[in-house]
Amino acid sequence: MVAMATDTNDADANTSEIDENAVLSETTDGVATITLNLPERKNSLAPELVDLLAQRLEAANADDEVRVIVLTNSGNTFCAGADLKSVRPGISEPKGRSFGDVFQLIMRGPKPVIGRIDGHATGGGVGLTAVCDISIMRDDAKIGFTEARLGVAPAIISVVCLPKLRKADASELFLTADRITPTRAADVGLINDAVPADELDARVEYYVDMIVRGGPLALAACKRIINDVPAMGIDEALAVMTKESGELFQSEEAQSGIAAFVAKETAPWVPQARR
Repeated sequence: MVAMATDTNDADANTSEIDENAVLSETTDGVATITLNLPERKNSLAPELVDLLAQRLEAANADDEVRVIVLTNSGNTFCAGADLKSVRPGISEPKGRSFGDVFQLIMRGPKPVIGRIDGHATGGGVGLTAVCDISIMRDDAKIGFTEARLGVAPAIISVVCLPKLRKADASELFLTADRITPTRAADVGLINDAVPADELDARVEYYVDMIVRGGPLALAACKRIINDVPAMGIDEALAVMTKESGELFQSEEAQSGIAAFVAKETAPWVPQARR
């Protein structure tokens, strides 16, 4: 059970158990779709939901059949951030994976993660949106760092959001705690694109189809490069990347991919349904 302070009238809704269905996962044709499925609580980040999300990401990263992960939601809110009732003073939280662990699983995991943001995102939900490798959001939703109005700050999510933002934009968005349009969020670099709701699936499918055509080892290497190289000095980066490049070119995956390219054939790792 989730320990929360509740009003009498809200007791049933706020103390209801968060079960396995709070985060769904389904794999089809190489795509693992992970769905935040607690719409009655705006997919807020109760400790149990965070732990379940980490479990689903771990399983998808470890599954050789999975080529790409799509992270999405049910209901009109992708994620409303922290479950405020579960973090009140004096309330113990269940043990499990942390929100930081979820970020690590997305950033350091070998599988590309596409955010299909089908609703509003605030607080920690902005971080979950921004940490995805590619995020597409419906353009009639709102997104914003609302923490300051609650007397807190976007601390954990700053780790994944600040690298995407100019200092001027970060200052404005953090300090005003305003909710902005997805179009503005794309302009400042928090997400990749904002599209009409009826175009969301088609845009996500476009990226899925493009990504699964890349080799699994190559895609994992791309993620390492994106995350690691900016933090290196030039000498270190050149040395590490020279070694990385040589190892990739000598890999069995590269040899089969190059042979398929020369023969004008589909690479062997492309899922059969997408050939």
